Amino acid sequence: MNMNIGNSIKLIRKKRQVSQGELAASCDITQAYLSQIENNRKEPNLSTLKVISENLNVPLPLILFNSIEEEDIPENKYASFNSISDSLNDLITDIYF
Repeated sequence: MNMNIGNSIKLIRKKRQVSQGELAASCDITQAYLSQIENNRKEPNLSTLKVISENLNVPLPLILFNSIEEEDIPENKYASFNSISDSLNDLITDIYF
């Protein structure tokens, strides 16, 4: 599985209009470490992911869901995933952004 957690964090952070420095400081991590996470050079542990999600004010499952990439979905399930994904993304946008 090739989940893109870093990109998910970056997209949510930018939608929230939070700078990398602000998020890093609120999470008590360095901006360099957050940059490495966002660029998928470092994989954060679960506790760091929880802190990031709390400071972005979004549930951790949202970050994880948004990190799923096309190649993560079995080919025979892709149409179903797209159907659910579009609806879920609309709901998420309405609630959190």
